Amino acid sequence: MQTILQVEDDPNDVFLLRYAMTKAGVANPIQVASDGRQAIEYLSGVGKFEDRERFPLPGLVLLDLKLPYVMGLDVLKWIREQPGKGPVVVILTASAEAEDITSAYGLGANAFLTKPSEASKFWEMVKSIKEFWLTQNTLAAQSCEQRAPAHWGRADPNAHSLVAANGAGHDVRQPMRSM
Repeated sequence: MQTILQVEDDPNDVFLLRYAMTKAGVANPIQVASDGRQAIEYLSGVGKFEDRERFPLPGLVLLDLKLPYVMGLDVLKWIREQPGKGPVVVILTASAEAEDITSAYGLGANAFLTKPSEASKFWEMVKSIKEFWLTQNTLAAQSCEQRAPAHWGRADPNAHSLVAANGAGHDVRQPMRSM
């Protein structure tokens, strides 16, 4: 069963997604990264995320756009720059700005969903995620771990720096420290 990585800084949205997933009957394990830097660390398997049995590569990433340290679009760009196919990335955000939507698809997002403000509509959206991305959608025959090379997400001497929302860049060639 493929792991879901939710990249979300709002604890209320983390709770709401878990609740809606349970209500929709989603049994997939959900891991949470609370900011963009932590998402990259998780996907890279560095620091506290080295143990792939405890922190398996996800088959689905639910990615918010407005995140601390590294913005969601920068995380998406980093994911798509890694060798191998990488996970399915669904943008799940409060933003409905045309520029965000265009940028997300331009960087390789598989889908862009705007979080509804009503809990019942959020549950309907989660049911749709379950039905399409976790039930009907067919991934390559290999598991996520087999699709992604062992070095997926590891340091690349030619990698670009990511610029965080506060303007402080982080060079992805160096391991990031957890907060």
